[in-house]
Amino acid sequence: MHERNSVLELVTSLRGELDRYSPGGKLPSSRALVERFRVSPVTVSRAIAQLAAEGLVVTRPGSGAFRAQPRTELPAPGDTSWQEVSLSGDGGPEAVPRSVDASGVLITLTAPPPGVIEFNGGYLHPSLQPERALSAALARAGRRPGAWGRPPTDGLPELRSWFAREIGPTVAGSDVLITAGGQSALATALRALAPPGAPVLVESPTYPGMLAVARAAGLRPVPVPMDADGVRPELLADAFRATGARVFVTQPLFQNPTGVVLAPARRPEVLAIARAAGAFVVEDDFARRLVHEDAGPLPAPLAADDPDGVVVHVCSLTKIASPSLRVGALAARGPVLERLRAIQVVDSFFVPRPLQEAALELVGSPSWGRHLGSVASGLKNRRTAMAAALRAHLPELALTHLPAGGGSLWLRLPATGAGTGTDESAMVSAALRASVAIAPGSPYFCAEPPGGHVRLSFAAVSGPAEIAEGVRRLRAARDGLLRPGGSAGGPGP
Repeated sequence: MHERNSVLELVTSLRGELDRYSPGGKLPSSRALVERFRVSPVTVSRAIAQLAAEGLVVTRPGSGAFRAQPRTELPAPGDTSWQEVSLSGDGGPEAVPRSVDASGVLITLTAPPPGVIEFNGGYLHPSLQPERALSAALARAGRRPGAWGRPPTDGLPELRSWFAREIGPTVAGSDVLITAGGQSALATALRALAPPGAPVLVESPTYPGMLAVARAAGLRPVPVPMDADGVRPELLADAFRATGARVFVTQPLFQNPTGVVLAPARRPEVLAIARAAGAFVVEDDFARRLVHEDAGPLPAPLAADDPDGVVVHVCSLTKIASPSLRVGALAARGPVLERLRAIQVVDSFFVPRPLQEAALELVGSPSWGRHLGSVASGLKNRRTAMAAALRAHLPELALTHLPAGGGSLWLRLPATGAGTGTDESAMVSAALRASVAIAPGSPYFCAEPPGGHVRLSFAAVSGPAEIAEGVRRLRAARDGLLRPGGSAGGPGP
């Protein structure tokens, strides 16, 4: 992290000095920059490479770095208003609109401004990521024979076999396709299993990224309520009968956003209900490796107990390793595997081989087990710290379930005296003004939410001290809404 900061500081300094040089003018030598800024030659090399990538300098081997010629102005934009008509033409009044709303996803993908505590993050804090192990794995992968060649379209056989072993002994490597992360796998699965206009049953609440994928494919998400034991089987059966749906998407382990685990007695019941309806269950097993140190033994994936091919299993290395290690897997049995394979090939051909080779190097290294243990401990400590801080300073935010896995807490906002829920958009806005970013609950519902909620991430922050400061800021934001002139049902002053 220190090296990265040094590079950014040097880039900023050099960027501010470029006006001193005329276009084509030579910058100081690398040795001069090392001596002047008291940084390493590697830092200078990376800073110059960054400026070259931005088009601000050009490098000439053996000669040095030179200020680039100024860019020519872009032509004035044309008239693109015709696209509104074209994009709204979805084939008739009964077609499902295919407008893409990425707002629920961008909440967790967009980095907050400097100084804002990231309680809305969707990935591990850099201190929890295996950066050294990833760098070493990528370096070793790059030296493998054929590492930059074309991989098999289904993925490297060794990586497919590794994912199969992780899912369970009943799954073979030939049942697995390597995908570009979990989001890509979900998109492939939904497009393969349901035609545009079809209903797809989803847990309520559920992951906004899956809802966005479904709607972008022209599908109609239908909510199925949950309780503390996961999806309610009797309501799932009713939803299949009422809609004729042929797909149900579930997160049976540490569900996002609630963190609940599907109860053991409900696991075979869910599969039997889907089998009776002639439907598939898409199992998004995103959080298995985000287990906390105090969780105890985990249930096997649903796919491990599914001889009839009801389950299409989705998993990924991205959440546990790095946002940029976009390597995941789809597992399925029967004819559906060929359809999944065909859609993936048409969409992306294959996952880049260097990423697959690096993933193999990572999971096969001695550091992999140490990393999993470190994350399990780190997440437990952060979860405990956040839950304790909320109980002490914001007890009115109802935490109905303390998860033993995943990276966030799901909180219900209090009702006002009039009986209506606290306006979550006002809470989110007030929190941001207090320099803490939180995620509103409404994007997690595909129908009317049963009250206001927020999701707070503890995985994306540095540790208990930052959590304590974030909760303090959040309480200040809440107090500002309740003061005269502020309002729990609308933005404050």
